[in-house]
Amino acid sequence: MPLHSFVFASPGIVVFEPGAVKKLGAIARGFGNHALVVRAGHFAASEQWNGVGSDLNEKNIEFHTVDIHGEPSPELVDDVVAQYVKTGIKVVIAVGGGSVIDAGKAISAMLPLGESVVDYLEDTGKKAHPGEKIPFVAIPTTAGTGSEASANAVLSRIGVGGFKKSLRHQNLIPDAAVVDPELALSCPAAVTAACGMDAFTQLLESYVSPAASPMTDALVESALPQVRECLIAAVTNGSENLPARTGMAYAALISGIALANAGLGAVHGMASPVGAYFSIPHGVVCGTLLGKTTEVTITTLQKCDPQNLALKKYARAGNMISGKKANSVAGGCSALLKTINSWIETLELPRLSDYGITVNDIEKIAAGTANKNNPIKLSSENITEILLHRL
Repeated sequence: MPLHSFVFASPGIVVFEPGAVKKLGAIARGFGNHALVVRAGHFAASEQWNGVGSDLNEKNIEFHTVDIHGEPSPELVDDVVAQYVKTGIKVVIAVGGGSVIDAGKAISAMLPLGESVVDYLEDTGKKAHPGEKIPFVAIPTTAGTGSEASANAVLSRIGVGGFKKSLRHQNLIPDAAVVDPELALSCPAAVTAACGMDAFTQLLESYVSPAASPMTDALVESALPQVRECLIAAVTNGSENLPARTGMAYAALISGIALANAGLGAVHGMASPVGAYFSIPHGVVCGTLLGKTTEVTITTLQKCDPQNLALKKYARAGNMISGKKANSVAGGCSALLKTINSWIETLELPRLSDYGITVNDIEKIAAGTANKNNPIKLSSENITEILLHRL
């Protein structure tokens, strides 16, 4: 089969190994001796932070710290940029989950401009970001969003009139991703479950995306078996299971690379308005909606476009995550849905109503849902069916 053309983007350098964070000082020093460290609020009191700070000091890197609590807003980014725009920051380092890395990514992108990030957000901004940034190093402490390898930073205003919008440019992919699975050993089970399902959702959506390429396919196919073997183990005994944490760290990293190149589908299309209007963890939204969304997409494809390549890919994914080879495409798709729904039940993922979402909110969420890279466009009725199923 002839290959089609594609462009592929990835972090400048990836350091992946247990204990990799010990190499941060040397990596950061390669960009300069004046750093801004954006860190998760709880990380500041951890033993691991003491090691990071000591390493930076040993490498004679002057640094300032900014603590992030919750999802970053445009106002937070603007405030940090205003504080440090004239201080000569040479490298921005983010240590934390996806929200922290997104905050650091946006700060690194806005420091050279010294303007409000609101003007550069997708769909609402007035300007296109030029791609200039302060060198950026991402260090994830959870295995979920893959932000350490993606080209966008998600910023939120939550509530009535709220939004979740991306600051996006291919140059915003981190200059270095330092992936140390040991940093996730203390991650709570519920957070591990939500993050893991987010990573899996990103792998699956980018795999069946019309924008997928042989490169993204190969990477996703290397990561799906890791999810099969490591997701439940990381949730149930993750504090003692470094191999499981390592497998999920790899899956999350690959999910970030894949989504940066192939895009995402209807689950993330719904996650955007849900996360804008309600304070609900992103991974919870993705995990709780994935089963029904995949079912509706597969059913719609079988009815309207039965020759679509995505059906074969769904089946291959089903074979990989179930560990069994089905005798047909339909059988592989069935195995995929059965495994996803089993994970949702085993991981006890919350329903939307657990976060205050009601029937009266469904129309508003459906109206704000996009499914640009879904294998087939879902109707408003499809989206409503999915949301009601997980209410």
